[in-house]
Amino acid sequence: MNQDLSRRRLLQLGGGLAAGLLSATGTAVAQSPAPSGAPTAAPSIEPNTVKRRGTGRRGYDPQRVSPGFTLSTPLLGGGQVYLVDMQGDVVHTWQLPHDGRLLKNGNVLLLGAQELPDTVASQVQGGLPGTEADGRIWADYLVEMTTSGETVWTWRSWEHLDPATHPLTLPSDERAFWTHGNAVIELDDGNLLLSMRNLSTIIRINRQTDEIEWELGPPPLAGAHGVNELPNGNLLLFDNGPYRVDQLRVSPAAAPFSRVLEINPATNEIVWTYQELLGWNFFSALLSNAQRLPNENTFINEGLAGRLFEVTPDGNVVWEYVNPIFGPAAVPDKLQSNMVFRAYRYTPDQIAAARGT
Repeated sequence: MNQDLSRRRLLQLGGGLAAGLLSATGTAVAQSPAPSGAPTAAPSIEPNTVKRRGTGRRGYDPQRVSPGFTLSTPLLGGGQVYLVDMQGDVVHTWQLPHDGRLLKNGNVLLLGAQELPDTVASQVQGGLPGTEADGRIWADYLVEMTTSGETVWTWRSWEHLDPATHPLTLPSDERAFWTHGNAVIELDDGNLLLSMRNLSTIIRINRQTDEIEWELGPPPLAGAHGVNELPNGNLLLFDNGPYRVDQLRVSPAAAPFSRVLEINPATNEIVWTYQELLGWNFFSALLSNAQRLPNENTFINEGLAGRLFEVTPDGNVVWEYVNPIFGPAAVPDKLQSNMVFRAYRYTPDQIAAARGT
């Protein structure tokens, strides 16, 4: 087994494996055989549930949106990255091998996965017993590299986190992956934020000492993704909510549900929330992210549904787009998904600057 694996590749393999398992079991594709000699009729209705509901741009309020272009990365789209305008038309595509983060010093920060030492793996708590990867458990590490490939800094999660105090928070999670990092960003002061889905925890890493100087876990977080820092110093994140340890206190009649949170890290207070009144109308157990826009609206990627939308501060939707790119191509239509790993809105000025115009 390979000792190291990129986080994005691991997600792609997992998505393909899930589709393959469904196909093999016949769970989603079983149907009665046609009588011998009977003509094969074309389906009278679109077989894919999401496609049947409609894709592309679904709504647009030009008076209240934050104009620009939306960049999205379909998880099963073969590595293609798409840029669409406010009308929902594709204006550019890229083919990319992996994802990383460009640091202010010109180096690249990568998030990878590595097998845990036996002494650490034996202490990991929670999850479904017997679901390790060939008896092994993986965890995240960070590596900073120059653009020429020289490693200049490495940070390993298992050297700074204690499995005894950071168990897998979702009882139905597989134990093959302990931390499951899903986002890492560089802060204005050069330190790093790392979000770990399986621990429902976000940490701030001091780049000078390698120590964890702040963290927030469950509650209030539940499988969170896509954390980023706002100009006011608060943190914006997508709180997925597949399993909430404080569910009965938060909303006993609406499980499961997702929400977008703005949190003051000085007090850990939630200062703004986007959540559907009918909680189940907004839910993505995996993936997803959120971004604060120049006009104070918030752009949201509901990842599993491939749904990208923009809301005002009071929660009204002013733009909505459903990703029309489905995959993998090798599986039947019913099994194809339009999941989006990440999505961001860029202003016309940012696009012009990137083009050098």
